[in-house]
Amino acid sequence: MQHLPVPNTPTGFRELVRRCGAACLYGLEATGTYYLAVAYHLVAAGAEGAVVNPLVVRRFLQMHLGKGKSDRKDAQWLLGFGQQQAPARWQPEEKTLGECRQLQQAAEGLLRQQTMVSNALEALLHQPLVCPEARRQRRLTLHRLEQQVQQLEAELLTRIEQRYAAERPLLTSIPGIGRKTAALLLLFAGGFARFDNHRQLLAKAGLCPHEYTSGTSVRGQTRISKLGGGLMRSKLYLCSWSACRANHACKALYERLVAKGKHKKVALIAVCNKLLKQAFAIVKSGVAYQANFAQKTVPMT
Repeated sequence: MQHLPVPNTPTGFRELVRRCGAACLYGLEATGTYYLAVAYHLVAAGAEGAVVNPLVVRRFLQMHLGKGKSDRKDAQWLLGFGQQQAPARWQPEEKTLGECRQLQQAAEGLLRQQTMVSNALEALLHQPLVCPEARRQRRLTLHRLEQQVQQLEAELLTRIEQRYAAERPLLTSIPGIGRKTAALLLLFAGGFARFDNHRQLLAKAGLCPHEYTSGTSVRGQTRISKLGGGLMRSKLYLCSWSACRANHACKALYERLVAKGKHKKVALIAVCNKLLKQAFAIVKSGVAYQANFAQKTVPMT
């Protein structure tokens, strides 16, 4: 085993492929955006790469009682993980989706700035002495941010709806899911193309139940995993309120859980889960939402 440090530059990437060869499988950790350059270079060079969640590698290290941390040790553990687990090969995302994700990230960043400026303006207005110029500048900044967010969101919606012209109307046919949520869901799920079942989609959104019990002594409360998909969860949670009123299946689920004594927030999370299941089934089948679909499919006896 040889340790070969190379810089995170095109020159370093070429040196890496030259020394190791294009026939190797390269293991990478998904460290923010820093892995993308080398991952794209490997694909262009005809090599295969596997991008692994750092948390997965960390759990693998803990399982084997690994100690200490350094670049050399991290590389060794990543190598061992790849040899034992055979991770899936990484494929670059299509250009349109990559650009849409950047638009979404830019819009979310501006929304956070908008919240900060709005809070600062609110704090300023509550002071006994308010400088008119400071107030004016705060309001101008807030107005500019609002305009920028609107422009980015409009561009994002247009691009997603052009890319998924057939899928978007299917999702908006579901009561409770509007145009914006449908577009964000298509971007989040990549058009549902890489999902074989709804459980994979629920796991990506962090909506899978997480039980914490052991024997008779440990009786922890069951919660959702919350691993990834935070933005999508928040959007679905907002949609769950309207789905409880307009979506027949979601309304029945919500009322049944509340009648059993479940907390209303728990019931709303279950509605989010139901909405994702409906979205997956509808996009995969290509059939728009039908309120009495379950009744139509019941066999006659």
